[in-house]
Amino acid sequence: MSVTGWCYFKVDAERPHAPQVSIGSPYTECTADACAPHGGPDEAATFTLTPDGADSDVTGYDYRLEPDGEWTSSGSGAEATVTVTPDTAGTKRIAVRAKDTTGPGAQSVLDFLVAAGDGPVGRWHFVESGGAAGDSGTAAGSTRHDAALNGGATRDDQGRRGVLTRDASGTLLDTPVTDKGLALDGSTGYAATDGQVLETRSSYTVSAWVRLTDGSRNRTVLSQDGAHRSPFYLGYEKNEGTWTFRAVDSDAPADGTWSYQRVAAKNPASLGVWTHIAGVYDAPAKELRFYVNGRLQGSAAYTTAWAADGPMQFGRTFWKDTYTDYVRGSVDEATAWQRALTGGEVADDAALATSDGFNGAELTAAWDPTSGSGTTVPDTASGYGHALALSGGATLQDGTLVLDGTDGAATSAGPLGDDTGSFTVTTAVALDGAKLAARDIGSVGQVLGQRAADGSAWGLWYEVTGKETVLDEETFEERTVAVGVWHFGRLNSDGTFSSVTSDAIAELDSPVRLTGVFDAQAGAISLYLGHNQNGSDTAFTAKAGAGDFALGKAFDGGSWKHYLPAGLSDVRVWAGAMASSAQIDETVGD
Repeated sequence: MSVTGWCYFKVDAERPHAPQVSIGSPYTECTADACAPHGGPDEAATFTLTPDGADSDVTGYDYRLEPDGEWTSSGSGAEATVTVTPDTAGTKRIAVRAKDTTGPGAQSVLDFLVAAGDGPVGRWHFVESGGAAGDSGTAAGSTRHDAALNGGATRDDQGRRGVLTRDASGTLLDTPVTDKGLALDGSTGYAATDGQVLETRSSYTVSAWVRLTDGSRNRTVLSQDGAHRSPFYLGYEKNEGTWTFRAVDSDAPADGTWSYQRVAAKNPASLGVWTHIAGVYDAPAKELRFYVNGRLQGSAAYTTAWAADGPMQFGRTFWKDTYTDYVRGSVDEATAWQRALTGGEVADDAALATSDGFNGAELTAAWDPTSGSGTTVPDTASGYGHALALSGGATLQDGTLVLDGTDGAATSAGPLGDDTGSFTVTTAVALDGAKLAARDIGSVGQVLGQRAADGSAWGLWYEVTGKETVLDEETFEERTVAVGVWHFGRLNSDGTFSSVTSDAIAELDSPVRLTGVFDAQAGAISLYLGHNQNGSDTAFTAKAGAGDFALGKAFDGGSWKHYLPAGLSDVRVWAGAMASSAQIDETVGD
């Protein structure tokens, strides 16, 4: 054997150590005993990254905001300066890991506190027993402007925050409080402030919850008067058939010339249900942005802002020297900021947090079979009046809605809520084990759900995943039983699920409390069995529903199918995503 030379190589057996991370002005690092707020949402934080003293071969860094940010590369180089832009206020954490030729190493973390942006210059809850709606805006130095109710404007007990059991600090109230909202008649009812709220030449954000019951004409939820018209219109456009945010280029008189920019929602508006809408004017960017249920719908250039020094209008607008576009329905939680909110801040507003771990949740449907008779179960609890109609082999027995699994079902005219917005749904269901034993593996049945054009927008489901042989404790004979799981989500046209699945095998012949939550701002669904969350929060793409809300069956492939043999003893639906297991325990019960 001949040797013509030698090959030398070096083995780097150690990945990089945790790097050094320092933060630049205006932010400061949180320490063990101090964490001072600086900056604000949409204000960038700058970080300088350098290797640990023991490392001499660092080639770059990965960094991200935890817990949900994506890893981003700093590029090549042993030292780097990177920026991240927080979208919301609060404590943030950046994680950084150094890289060498072997890959990433240990990570360093640094906490910093993003100061809250200026609070709203106006916020109106409409909770008073009478008189004007108080302005509870919190922006320092701004003047409070209460809003007087006029014409056919009243308050009702269907405020979007629902029944409040805790105060803003989280303390349990001695007596629950039912939230109120602004009810409008569509012809003369409105509310108006006693003065100018916004400087419309500067950046601003306006938002409100609205439940529109008549879409036969344009309806404006929020506007502010100019001399001849409003500069902005947050509301509903009949020709578009959906929510829009519009801004006019001048305060021209009735016979003058004008034009406006519009941003429309991506989905048609659902009538009779609560929807959160928000419009943003970003003056430095000269841009309009529009959000529905905390999700960005689009943007448009707007270069001709002008000053409107009149009062803010709730439920109507000023157009060519005339008030018009009166809302028929309800408005609640109207808010105005003298700044452009970030997308994250709009999402926080749409979440409607009432205290830590609790979100506003308004009961929009409730059926207790004990109150039903014949083929009808009324909704006597929510106040929204959605009756439930039984069909096929569905019967009322001993306080239970019994579904035969063949053609038994119950329906109510839907939708019961805005399916692209947050909601919570619950029921107590007892599966019929004997009938399910005859089902094929892979068969599914819908407990309840909202119909869409091509299936169910969402639903609670049971799926037979297997069979097993058990010993009957009474007859001491073997018998075959179905084995299955619960789903919360959507059954796709190919038979697969986009859902979160129960951890445990579904119990047969005994009532089980199922609760599903869709958090529209997070784009995620969660499933609870009793008080316990099953599975993890799961990404979910919302689909707007239409048609019947159905119990015991699902619309699929152009017909009703997926009948479920079971007994239901309670069904309730809320607008709003309950924020925690504590809220579910307190609100859903059992």
